[in-house]
Amino acid sequence: MQVFRPRCQSTLQGHLKRSNRQLATTSHTRPTDFEGKGPLAGIKVLDLTRVLAGPYCTQMLADNGADVIKIEIPRIGDDTRHWKDATEQSQFWKSGAQTSLYFSSCNRSKRSLAVNLKSAAGVGIIKELVKECDVVVDNYLPGKLDELGIGYGVLSGINPRVIHASVSGYGSSGPYARRAGYDVIAAAECGMLHITGERGGLPVKPGVALIDLCTGLYSYGAITSALYARQFTGVGQKIDASLLETGLSLMVNLGSSYLNMDREAVRYGCGHPSIVPYDTFTCSDAMIVVGATSDRQWATLMTVLGHPELIEDARFRTNSDRVAHRKDVEDLLNAEFSKRTIEEWCAELESTGLPFGPVNTLERAFDHPQVGPRKMIETLKTEASKSGELKVAGIPVKYSHTKPSIKGPPPSIGEHSHEVLLEMGYSRQEVQEFASNGVVQLGK
Repeated sequence: MQVFRPRCQSTLQGHLKRSNRQLATTSHTRPTDFEGKGPLAGIKVLDLTRVLAGPYCTQMLADNGADVIKIEIPRIGDDTRHWKDATEQSQFWKSGAQTSLYFSSCNRSKRSLAVNLKSAAGVGIIKELVKECDVVVDNYLPGKLDELGIGYGVLSGINPRVIHASVSGYGSSGPYARRAGYDVIAAAECGMLHITGERGGLPVKPGVALIDLCTGLYSYGAITSALYARQFTGVGQKIDASLLETGLSLMVNLGSSYLNMDREAVRYGCGHPSIVPYDTFTCSDAMIVVGATSDRQWATLMTVLGHPELIEDARFRTNSDRVAHRKDVEDLLNAEFSKRTIEEWCAELESTGLPFGPVNTLERAFDHPQVGPRKMIETLKTEASKSGELKVAGIPVKYSHTKPSIKGPPPSIGEHSHEVLLEMGYSRQEVQEFASNGVVQLGK
């Protein structure tokens, strides 16, 4: 096994000194200098992603201040632009709008440059663009960008400082490297479906594309880490993320139990394999989640439910006892919670310190008392919808100074092609020639 040893301490010290000088020059920067820009202001991203995992990653980069240029296929765009039913199209979007609510959920704050990557001129545009980019993100099959002439080897040769994050189903090496990746397939192969669902029932897919979303989160974290490392090294690097490896990492305690004790996981519905109670229970009009993660909390719960005599019951005295008598605990709690409404139980539990919450519909979730004060719904102006507005989920992480912001609605196909190409130094005549030859699509 290769062990890292600081063979040249002076080199490392040199990097640190340079970094410290950089930090010193910005130590007096005022928080207001970043107002509305975000912590990644000044970072430019070449976005070669589509569908969800990659676009979710680049949307976070964009919300946090990066200039994200999304490369799309002329006249077609991202696949998810077309993922909508007839009701959504007729009731929400204007006629001819090439977008969807799915696409809108992960492509705001970006600029769209529609380029034909199968043309030599289109590839040339990408090579020119990468000269001024800090980050490239793609979710093509490993090797596909190499075939197009814009793989990491080529792009890093043009710009050694570029950080190139590739998101795929299985990673760039190994026997499955060239197999396409899909969220539900990765969820099946990593064990996520096996552990999800009711006891004794069939495997169940999570309600959202959890593996895609978490891979996007991992990739975002990796990119920002690589940007930090570049301050010391002066060069970029390749980041290789995969859906399968994300899924395996999400097995956490269940994976640890299998790896160390050969214990196969089983489905527990909404319950917990090693904590009882920690589950959903039925009130008279809805469902509630309640947990007692310690013996003290169990005593509190029994007091609230009017059964203090069960605190020291031999079946329930410790968590291990309660796990062994899971069915008895479930029957007891379902019987008690069914006697009152969800609102009554929430009011009763509010001051107890117990973990609890209602099982909300989306309507109730977005009407949660925390949503308004935390600005978790934002309304954007857009020409694509009939109302002229588009509501989106807000930015979930708040900053005290370098505050992220949503810069605009999802773009139309090629909406910013003309703008970006002019910024790159192409003349208006060259841009029009690109459009006439089918190399790019210009926005309306």
